[in-house]
Amino acid sequence: MEATDPGSVPRPFAARRVSRRRALAQVGIGLAASTFVGPNPGRVAAQGNATPAPSRGRDRAADIVASAQGIMESSHLRAVILRATVGGEEVVTAALGESATGVPATAEMRFRNGAVAISYMTTLLLQLVDRGAVGLDDPIAPWLPDLPDADRVTLRMLANMTAGYPDYVQNDRFVDGFYADPFRAWTPAELIAIGLSTPRLFEPGANWDYSHTGYVILGQALERIGDAPLGTLLQDNVLGPLGLTGTTSAATAAIPEPVLHAFTSERREFLGVDPAMPFYEESTSWNPSWSLAEGAVQTTTIRDMTATAEAIGTGVLLSPTAHRSQIGPELLGFGAPLEGCPACHTLDESYNYGLGVVLAGPWILQNPLFGGYGAIEAYLPSKKVAIAVVTTFGERSFDEQGNNPHARASWNIFAAIGSKLAPDDAPPGRR
Repeated sequence: MEATDPGSVPRPFAARRVSRRRALAQVGIGLAASTFVGPNPGRVAAQGNATPAPSRGRDRAADIVASAQGIMESSHLRAVILRATVGGEEVVTAALGESATGVPATAEMRFRNGAVAISYMTTLLLQLVDRGAVGLDDPIAPWLPDLPDADRVTLRMLANMTAGYPDYVQNDRFVDGFYADPFRAWTPAELIAIGLSTPRLFEPGANWDYSHTGYVILGQALERIGDAPLGTLLQDNVLGPLGLTGTTSAATAAIPEPVLHAFTSERREFLGVDPAMPFYEESTSWNPSWSLAEGAVQTTTIRDMTATAEAIGTGVLLSPTAHRSQIGPELLGFGAPLEGCPACHTLDESYNYGLGVVLAGPWILQNPLFGGYGAIEAYLPSKKVAIAVVTTFGERSFDEQGNNPHARASWNIFAAIGSKLAPDDAPPGRR
């Protein structure tokens, strides 16, 4: 679990800012090792078979890697894996730093993708709409009649975060339980019950609030509509058709090899560790069952992330009407700050929300942050630019309370790459 975004708006799988952090064992850090795939002068592709590119392409790739390296050093990151394509053609794929101590990061390593799976869930929902199985404005009562307000909450409200079911990630009962045992497996019923134990702060459709609870509920609705487990539905209808062979869901915390290892100090305050003592623990195997609907808790690769950015950005699996619903700016200007609701705010050009996707200026993206991993995948339709970045954090990324002021380094690297590949449509300012 991780702190809120510096902009005060919780992003995918970013728990509220709780100053509870640091760990039980100090892990050594080294950022000297690096590997690079793609057009790169002076360093031959360490993995894969890269075809030499024209000088301009090599220079552009090297410039991107240099920018990422600079942000990596200033943010004290442990590892960075990045990839960028234009029109489906590789511009650069690079891996910098270390996974485990002494083990260089590589572009083949797998990591948790968190909120990226939200866009898969809404793609599945919109496919069902395309097939006439449901309507976006259908209430959820036929599938989940026992939920409060089931006759007023619609599938669209769950997908665009306006249903108003309180987020269990903001609940002390969940936060304490997670930090006490980050290896615990949470069930959907437990998560929904914790969310619903918080008093509702606004009526369905009346405001916007980032809610993990709503997406766990949406996952259950999709299973009932599709008459199959969510993992099966996503594999058969989204991951398989997109050829995302490196993206898998699992019922355990295991990540398929090769693994990008993650580390964090965020439990320091919760465990009562003296700020003067070193505390930095491995979080790779922390159980992510809390993070999304069962069957949509996934691991992925950097190549699948850029492929996802392009697929969601172009709507390749959807009708034009459904795709417009997914990425449309209908909520621009919607929502308002609300006491007791940390994520409630007015959606604007820098952070708007479609159906399971973030709209940041002209970019369509998702940016997960949790358990020592930070990432982003984004697509710019006008220039056909796809960018994916994943980061892990070094011990110096965290302050004496275990907070991480560099949590959004992946956004900063994305912004730097986007500014180079599409200077007229640069991503919104660094976080």
